[in-house]
Amino acid sequence: MVTQRDVAREAGVSQATVSLVLGGKRTSTLPQETVDRVLEAADRLGYRPNRYAQALRTNRTQTVACLVPDITNPFYPALVRGVQREAERADYDVFVINTDGTEERERYYVDWARHGRVDGVVGAFFHLRLGELRPLLDQDIALVRIEASRKQGGPLPVDDIFVDNRKAAAEIGEYLVTKGHERVGIVAGRGGPQRVRVDGCREALLRHGIEPRIALDASFTEDGGARAMELLLNAPERPTAVFAANDLMAIGAMRLLRTLGISVPDDMAVAGFDDISASSLVTPPLTTVAQFQMDMGAHAARVLIERLSGARTGPGLAHELRYATIKRESA
Repeated sequence: MVTQRDVAREAGVSQATVSLVLGGKRTSTLPQETVDRVLEAADRLGYRPNRYAQALRTNRTQTVACLVPDITNPFYPALVRGVQREAERADYDVFVINTDGTEERERYYVDWARHGRVDGVVGAFFHLRLGELRPLLDQDIALVRIEASRKQGGPLPVDDIFVDNRKAAAEIGEYLVTKGHERVGIVAGRGGPQRVRVDGCREALLRHGIEPRIALDASFTEDGGARAMELLLNAPERPTAVFAANDLMAIGAMRLLRTLGISVPDDMAVAGFDDISASSLVTPPLTTVAQFQMDMGAHAARVLIERLSGARTGPGLAHELRYATIKRESA
């Protein structure tokens, strides 16, 4: 392992000078030529700072936590990659934590973070609201939330990154109407983005006099989508189109339809939400909403690091990011 003593020997300076430069305390008394020589020597030798020593000196861990509800949902790994990419550029390590979307685990890991484990948190919370997250701020832990609904910012230094899920789901509803569908079903899991996605699509359909039939399941999974779709198929009037509140549920619904010999989209159109990688690979390819989750994660990490560095101060801001309706062959 390369030490500061090795860097000092390579650069021809004292270890104290190396400590000043690599510790970020480059005083005006150090000539720029000396600073450059130390940095070049450190890069040449592949020097990496001792994180434990840094933590003792600065009371910082140089780590951030990324809390997600379901790491097995293909939406979240891309978001995590975006967080990790930007965090590593700022010399932060990332802990990825799966909460299973339960209130108990969200509370547990907020408490875990409060005890000095991390400097900041990027989190998608299904249950905890701002008041319940405030203990993080009291411990000087930066917080950025990934949200599904429109936010406005507020007095606390908590930043929100969001895509307007309600508006995006409404566009899917409008699209199904333009395709001639008058009987539309909605399937969704309970919690998380359920409310805004279901409400957005339903409001768009109601504007055209269409009251959708809504089937909810306990989870946003393929099996949950199949179970909810079965409820719709057993209803008195079978819909001709279905909006699923995420792509996994849409794929599960399509799997059930295929098993029953119901053709998509000829007998029933299906649309989803999230544009996970599998959505373009299923047969037929899935109409859905892209949220560009890697960009979302990267933006969240940049905002968090600005808070940690002091470049961003004051009240929290809401950052609205783009989405796109992806029209494929399923609807």
